[in-house]
Amino acid sequence: MNDSLPDSSHEGSGEAAVVLLSGGLDSATTLAIARSRGYRCHALSFDYGQRHRGELAAAGRVARALGAVQHRVMCIGLGDLGGSALTDRTIEVPEHGGPGIPVTYVPARNTVFLSLALAWAEVLGARAVFIGVNAVDYSGYPDCRPEYIEAFNALAALATKAAVEGAPTTIHTPLIHMSKAEIIRTGQRLGVDFALTVSCYSADEAGRACGRCDACRLRAAGFAAAGVPDPTPYRRS
Repeated sequence: MNDSLPDSSHEGSGEAAVVLLSGGLDSATTLAIARSRGYRCHALSFDYGQRHRGELAAAGRVARALGAVQHRVMCIGLGDLGGSALTDRTIEVPEHGGPGIPVTYVPARNTVFLSLALAWAEVLGARAVFIGVNAVDYSGYPDCRPEYIEAFNALAALATKAAVEGAPTTIHTPLIHMSKAEIIRTGQRLGVDFALTVSCYSADEAGRACGRCDACRLRAAGFAAAGVPDPTPYRRS
């Protein structure tokens, strides 16, 4: 799916950038940051076999609200591989994080996402890809760590025609060292409407959150720490 979005009065005239947009509060804030830096943002979301589609609807809302030039949804078959509570309905989404990497980790997800973002950036002539990974208030995923992003940037400098010809694409991670509260305050300052976003691992088709999963708990704690009212719609138990 490829949705062209109408121009807005605050549309930047800078360079193109690809912004990975899940529909959650982190990626929404990342899009707002990229826009504030003057990039013309091409938002990229993935229908990868996740448990619910509420986050994809949220991504569309966020892309429009924050003035993305374009929003593309790519379909990829990570759900065919299984191995995660987010793609395999036989694996229960845990209500409390435990030791080690949780079962909500999707094998190689960010590697796949960033590879496709890198490919689209090369097609667009974009030298920036933004992703909202975070290594502070997060669930312990290995592909959210600074050393992972550093390694992927090294790969990106070798892997494309554009890079070999002197125009490499850089992966930007503006949230990586922020707390969830700092992310929320930053997004609020940049005009993000967090009511448009969905973070829950088990949201229903209307985007209403469970209020119990790890993502919901991190989100709620972030709003509380930021002193910002939580606009999340929760479904009744």
